[in-house]
Amino acid sequence: MATDPASAGLVLRDIRKAFATTVALDGIDLDVRTGEFLTILGPSGSGKTTLLKIIAGFELPESGNVLLAGQDFTFVAPAKRNVGMVFQNYALFPHMDVHQNIAFPLQVRRLPRAEIDRRVHTALELVDLRGYDTRFPRQLSGGQQQRVALARAIVFGPRVLLLDEPFGALDRKLREAMQLEVRRLQRRLGLTTVFITHDQEEALILSDRIAVMNHGRLQQIALPRELYERPANAFVADFVGESNLLFGRVAASSAALLEIALDDGQRLTARGEMPVGTRVGALIRPERLDLGDARLASPNRLTGEVVEAVYVGTSHKYRLRLENGTEILVRIPDTARRESADVGASLMLTVAPDDVHVFRHD
Repeated sequence: MATDPASAGLVLRDIRKAFATTVALDGIDLDVRTGEFLTILGPSGSGKTTLLKIIAGFELPESGNVLLAGQDFTFVAPAKRNVGMVFQNYALFPHMDVHQNIAFPLQVRRLPRAEIDRRVHTALELVDLRGYDTRFPRQLSGGQQQRVALARAIVFGPRVLLLDEPFGALDRKLREAMQLEVRRLQRRLGLTTVFITHDQEEALILSDRIAVMNHGRLQQIALPRELYERPANAFVADFVGESNLLFGRVAASSAALLEIALDDGQRLTARGEMPVGTRVGALIRPERLDLGDARLASPNRLTGEVVEAVYVGTSHKYRLRLENGTEILVRIPDTARRESADVGASLMLTVAPDDVHVFRHD
């Protein structure tokens, strides 16, 4: 359901943009609720950065509208949109100290000196950089520079905060710490935020909702858990998290259960309702597969040979080649410190019908 433009933080309607013969954005409709943290997730070349630049005003759409708090800002200059932005490379002024970098957008707005100093002090407190006022960017770590960039983006009270892969240059441990820090700050300030990333795990951790893009089109917009467990199509299923994707047709349907005749000759039982003959994809997440017990009945039983085995701390990860040649990924929790199965071992697996997600695949 579309959000009322007057109450939404940000509304995009039918945004289209092409570069020469390449279509970057192909009719994007997107509503970002006030105070929401929405992530735009997609591979390189999907159009997500172009969309962010149109929101910021650095690019103009060929058609469509950008509305902020109900007002049309499609052709308003970037400086007049009251939008904060944080880039991957921080974009700090090297000749300015921390205080001057953060104060810059306030000086552009011609605020009184005392008000500028007060706001800069508050912003430094928010990003935990009190006492760093006189340091220059070259004297700061990557994480500290990122905090300065964030403080500069929020110091003037923006309508919308835009984050363009801001953690890409940080190492994993610092990136994870900054993710949680940004999320806490966003919630505390109630900022309407649009975050760009190609990192699926990062999107799942941070977002209220996630919009998945590919080839300039929105594929699905959903809550993180819904996106992971109930992807709308094969692209989303494959792009978000590890997946086993199998394809076939509905062979039978009864009592909200589907029998799927897969292309590789197997049969799967899944929860759902679709007409017989419908072409479908079936998603099984690796962690939804369990080690089977031959003494127990199961509607979905798979047997295969281990062709790859990796221990990843909390689980054992296997690649199995099933009897018909299909390969699948499996993650078995490392409960009771069970031994890893060796390459060449035979494993029998089961999966409940509720853990097989079926979607149309035309």
